[in-house]
Amino acid sequence: QVQLVESGGGLVQAGGSLRLSCAASGRTLSWYTMGWFRQAPGKEREFVAAINWSRGSTSYAASLKGRLTISRDNAKNTVYLQMNSLKPEDTAVYYCAAGTSYSTIEADYAYWGQGTQVTVSS
Repeated sequence: QVQLVESGGGLVQAGGSLRLSCAASGRTLSWYTMGWFRQAPGKEREFVAAINWSRGSTSYAASLKGRLTISRDNAKNTVYLQMNSLKPEDTAVYYCAAGTSYSTIEADYAYWGQGTQVTVSS
C-alpha cells in the first residue's frame, strides 16, 4: 500500500510561516511527482506546487510563487512545503499527492493524503 501523511498544519498569524511535511510509505519506486494542493471552504481544490522526484525540478502556482518552496528528502521519502508571508486567504486544507507523471493537474495524481488544516488569522 501507499500512504501519505501530512503534518505541520495549524493556526498561524498573518505574515507568519509554516512548514508542511508529507511522509510517504509503501511502494514508491514508480513515483515521478509529488505535489501539494489546497482546498478552501466553498472552493475547488487548486494546485499549489509540485516537484519531480528524481530531478528536483519544481513548479508553483503563479499566485503563490515567491512565497513558498517545495523540496524533498529522498532518504526519508518526505516532501516539504515551506510557506512564508501567509495571508488569511491561504486558509485551507492542504493535501499532498503522488503520481507517475510531472503534472499540475489534480487528475494525474493517484495517491492522496488526508490533508492538514492551515488557518491564517488576521
